[in-house]
Amino acid sequence: MKATEQTQQQITRALRKIADKFPPTEEASQMTDIHIRVTQETGELMAFDDDDNEITRCVVEQWIDNKDDDFFDHATQTIRKCIERGKKVAEGLAILKPYSFVLEDDDKEPVAELYVVDDDTVIIDPELMAGLDEDLDNFITNLMKD
Repeated sequence: MKATEQTQQQITRALRKIADKFPPTEEASQMTDIHIRVTQETGELMAFDDDDNEITRCVVEQWIDNKDDDFFDHATQTIRKCIERGKKVAEGLAILKPYSFVLEDDDKEPVAELYVVDDDTVIIDPELMAGLDEDLDNFITNLMKD
């Protein structure tokens, strides 16, 4: 499932609404995570604070009644790309660092860590890291031969 332009716009709009709730100020909130929940059946994307208070919600039409087994994988990639494109907005929230955007399922169980905002920490897209263990093992093996 490739995200449509409309899907990306709906997610980006929801991210801007989150940012509107935490505009840059001198005094940052003590919150540690922004919990994003998506529902396959209804297509809803909802954002919550640490105390489970709703920040915003929207309906992503492309996700309504989506029956794909890998729905959360696609949703993770799409939301992560939208956050990365709006990196300045995501990193400018008036929340004490470090904080993160976490994708959750309907049962409030974490599915993926989408983005971490911290001056010292960067989360690299898992696709970029595919095969790294094998490459490092081969490197060590070749190094030990010499």
